Amino acid sequence: MSDTQPREERLYLLQRRLAEFAAARDWAPYHTPKNLAVALSVEASELVEIFQWLTPEQSARVMEKPESAHRVADEVADVLAYLLQFCEVLGVDVLDALAAKIERNELRFPTPGGSSRNRHSSE
Repeated sequence: MSDTQPREERLYLLQRRLAEFAAARDWAPYHTPKNLAVALSVEASELVEIFQWLTPEQSARVMEKPESAHRVADEVADVLAYLLQFCEVLGVDVLDALAAKIERNELRFPTPGGSSRNRHSSE
């Protein structure tokens, strides 16, 4: 896999590689939507754990230290791997789903008028 390939193609190839990895180990019975969603949640929690007691300033600098940068990158990889496997099992095109969600958010949170510009999706 090369960095010169389009990102969409790289993502697809990585998703295929994950599927082949799981298939070669006969993990299909364990890769149910429920189990993959739980695993995704666990890995996301492990990413959160890295930042748990950091100040906002410390969290902004977490990638400056090789030790913590490596941990963050590993947990991000785990989260993405489980998300891609989850999407594979359910037939969700992750890029189409993201594009559709961004479009809905752009309608839900329009920028003209100023005040909505500073609103967060949790509000």
